[in-house]
Amino acid sequence: MSLRQQLRGTGVALVTPFNSDKTIDFSALGKLIDFVIDNGAQYVVSLGTTGETPVLSKEEQKEVFEYTLAHVGNRVPVVIGIGGNNTAAVIKDLEYFDVKKAAAILSASPYYNKPSQEGIYQHYKAIAEAAPVPLILYNVPGRTGSNISAATCLRLAADVPNIQGIKEASGNMVQCMHILANRPEDFLVTSGDDHVTLPLIACGMDGVISVAANCFPQDFCQLVNLALAGQFAAAQPLQFKLLEGYDLLFAENNPAGVKAFLFELGLIQNELRLPVVPLSQGVHDQVKTYLKQL
Repeated sequence: MSLRQQLRGTGVALVTPFNSDKTIDFSALGKLIDFVIDNGAQYVVSLGTTGETPVLSKEEQKEVFEYTLAHVGNRVPVVIGIGGNNTAAVIKDLEYFDVKKAAAILSASPYYNKPSQEGIYQHYKAIAEAAPVPLILYNVPGRTGSNISAATCLRLAADVPNIQGIKEASGNMVQCMHILANRPEDFLVTSGDDHVTLPLIACGMDGVISVAANCFPQDFCQLVNLALAGQFAAAQPLQFKLLEGYDLLFAENNPAGVKAFLFELGLIQNELRLPVVPLSQGVHDQVKTYLKQL
């Protein structure tokens, strides 16, 4: 089975729950994993940005990934997030984590040092050639400060067999359409933007790696499944039902928004590590009001 077939649908970028003393709450992580799988998630992503990976030590990252693998069992595939702006360090991380147990590696484009398109190409080529499982590019210019162009994505897809997909979170619909129109047949293209997942699936995307599916898994997974089945008229009411929820998730910071929702659902404590702080009281009150309406 190709990676495109294996990861079709909704993947959940899992949060990392914390206790009041900021240690990792593994019990809550287990409850969250069960919650999203039981409500329709096709796979989960461990150690994504939504999991506050930048503020986890390497030892903690390893513990979270290994716990996630063990708790998921064989229910759904697990994707691991491994990225950075030091190519050699990322390649070293491939040895530190037991990545062979993952379905794929999701790797965010280098941040802050803003490499050229050639630099981005060489960065991903080097990582993919060292990786024992397929690599998924992750384009998120709003966080990294640089864009993986459609041309660079397609060049990597054509030249490097182990690069088998992209999570596209540029928000640039035209760029996404150029990738979709020219990708190799088995190349996975998945949305990284909850807001526009529905129209992107209409353009040909294979699903989404979602923040919203942490807290609205049933509705959101149903929306994605309907869209993938071409039932856009049936999916549209769910999109509009969740629209305010998407807005609140990203009103101030991710994962502050999703953690507020999960706290109100009784799944985790509303704890984050600096420099990220919980939602302001006003926005948190809007979260509570919205959940009552649901």
